[in-house]
Amino acid sequence: MTVEENGAERNGAVQPGASAQEIYDAGMAVRREVLGDAHVDRANGAKDAFTEDYQDMITRIAWGGIWTRPGLTRQMRSAVTLTALVAHGHWEELAMHIRAALNNGLGREEIKEILLQTAIYCSVPSANSAFKIAQKVFADIDQAAEAEPHAAEQTTFDQEKEETP
Repeated sequence: MTVEENGAERNGAVQPGASAQEIYDAGMAVRREVLGDAHVDRANGAKDAFTEDYQDMITRIAWGGIWTRPGLTRQMRSAVTLTALVAHGHWEELAMHIRAALNNGLGREEIKEILLQTAIYCSVPSANSAFKIAQKVFADIDQAAEAEPHAAEQTTFDQEKEETP
């Protein structure tokens, strides 16, 4: 099967003839679904002439080009992302993507299993840091739910100031 015959199934938003704006719009939709409107609005509100190209790039390439592809579920993409963040020690981003993983349908037990796996393949010290971060994220979510009983594990990213895909 050629790309033309299977393009939509294989390539997500990146289709022959798709404009940069169409890819951006598809990426922005996924970005908002995964990270939440409040976080995306805050990231966009903080952009300036220096960071505008970066925000555009991650929306088009990471969210529009990769996260819209149908080859993996969002849960699997979150699992891969968590592992990559642990492997490279990107602790500030890990908290944000733990919340995103919950938004994508991963449960706390699944996140725990992912972090246990990282202990073997990334290192025990890295997994130790990751568990501490996850523990704090879960505590923050629980505390917010207690303060507002109607809040489930739907999250916002109020503590995050920076963003990567």
